[in-house]
Amino acid sequence: MSVPVEKAGDAALAAEEEQPWLRLDRRMLLVHPVNEVVKLLPVIAVSWIVGSSSGNHYWGLIAVAALVAYGVLRWFTTTYRIGPVHVQLRRGVFQKKVLSVPRNRIRSVDVEARVLHRLLGLAVLRIGTGRQTGRGEERFELDALDAALVPGLREALLSGHRPNQLTADVEAQPNVDPVGIEIGHWSPAWVRYAPFSVTGLIAIGALVGIVFQYGLAERIARSPALEEGFESAEQAGTLVLAVLGLIALVVLFVVASALACVRYLVVYGRMTVNDSGRTLHVSHGLLRTRQTTLDRQRLRGTTLKEPLLLRLAGGASLDAIMTGVSAEHRESSLLLPQGPRSEATRVMATVLGDGRQAATPLVEHGPAARRRRYTRALWPMVLAAGVAAGLTLAGRHVPWPVWTGVVLLAVAGAGLAWDRYRGLGHAVLPGWLITRSGSLDRRRDSLESAGIIGWTVRQTFFQRRAGVATVIAATPAGTGRYVVHDLPADRAWALVDAVTPGAGDIWLRTQP
Repeated sequence: MSVPVEKAGDAALAAEEEQPWLRLDRRMLLVHPVNEVVKLLPVIAVSWIVGSSSGNHYWGLIAVAALVAYGVLRWFTTTYRIGPVHVQLRRGVFQKKVLSVPRNRIRSVDVEARVLHRLLGLAVLRIGTGRQTGRGEERFELDALDAALVPGLREALLSGHRPNQLTADVEAQPNVDPVGIEIGHWSPAWVRYAPFSVTGLIAIGALVGIVFQYGLAERIARSPALEEGFESAEQAGTLVLAVLGLIALVVLFVVASALACVRYLVVYGRMTVNDSGRTLHVSHGLLRTRQTTLDRQRLRGTTLKEPLLLRLAGGASLDAIMTGVSAEHRESSLLLPQGPRSEATRVMATVLGDGRQAATPLVEHGPAARRRRYTRALWPMVLAAGVAAGLTLAGRHVPWPVWTGVVLLAVAGAGLAWDRYRGLGHAVLPGWLITRSGSLDRRRDSLESAGIIGWTVRQTFFQRRAGVATVIAATPAGTGRYVVHDLPADRAWALVDAVTPGAGDIWLRTQP
């Protein structure tokens, strides 16, 4: 398979029409039917039950045969073509679709291999363009190609225009894999950070949802063992119920932690981050491997994520801010998962080529910003205290747990406000804007000023009264907007001008 160099113009379009349409690897005839059967296991189960109740046991076999036939037809109806201008994918069993991606719009190339793919020597190649896929739209992926051809194909799709290069022959160099030098890798000891996330709780929530969806909760609640347990606990008294509740919470925490650790090992095991000088190559996964290649020319910074629980454990995770790769929608921007903060900051400095990013002290935003954090954090306590005081004045009895809750809300709100202000700040380095905010979900964004395409200075009614403003840097990279919260209003446009000289000059001149 010969991959032509990316070109533009009428001649390139004419040459593209002469390119042959290719089929996926024949080994996918073994993968597609299995995938279809696994996806529709509930349908197969229902067909089997229907067949058993009607005395016709062939219903299940008919359902499996239909799914296998559909999987085989998918291979026969799927073809792709790589030309000098576009990468095209033609597929559809009942409704034909043609997906076409301009090669100059390719922003990232992901390579993924599930267990069955790896056993057969196959891989899934997925192309990212930076455009968010909406409802009803499909991702551009080639499922699946010979794994030996994928590294060279990935390099050719990301190469762009290169002088003195007429063609990239993937078959001639099947082992080309210019991943460069290793700048970071995962360690098994990092699994200790997995419990400090919500992954396990989400898994438990999904399991509980399935139980309720299929009506199993009522059967469990009416089970004799559970009813006897509740009756015994009620007879034993409130203290026993409290102890049992505490034990249940501990068991829930242990189960959630175990699930989080298992997922962490499976998803991020053997992770490496390599830098070739032109691309960043991230690879991870034990059972289902994933490889992401990011073009360094589109790198606009990094995001150091420090959620509260992970921060208390001394950990952090690291994402890249890439043009055309949306971090907001969980696309391929991960550089390091939950791990030691020191390792995350080291990789960040290596990726950005600047060791000052994590160590630079941030500028505080002043007393007005501090007051706003305490006001927002303490209003639930004020509301609860007001309701309790009103009931007391009305002659109603307010039990002591309510007042205890008010005190706990006050302590928790004050602690949250203190931590939020402690994490609030920004800094300006030559060519960079650094901003940090949040407590439960703290982020430190290092954004290259060359990637900023616009600025917004915004004030709500309450911000105007407090004399602060929100400064928003717009960029086509990452989340699309990076925010400096509650900066003193008289310093807002000075910050803009410091990051992008001349951008805030006209507004500075008009200030009183």
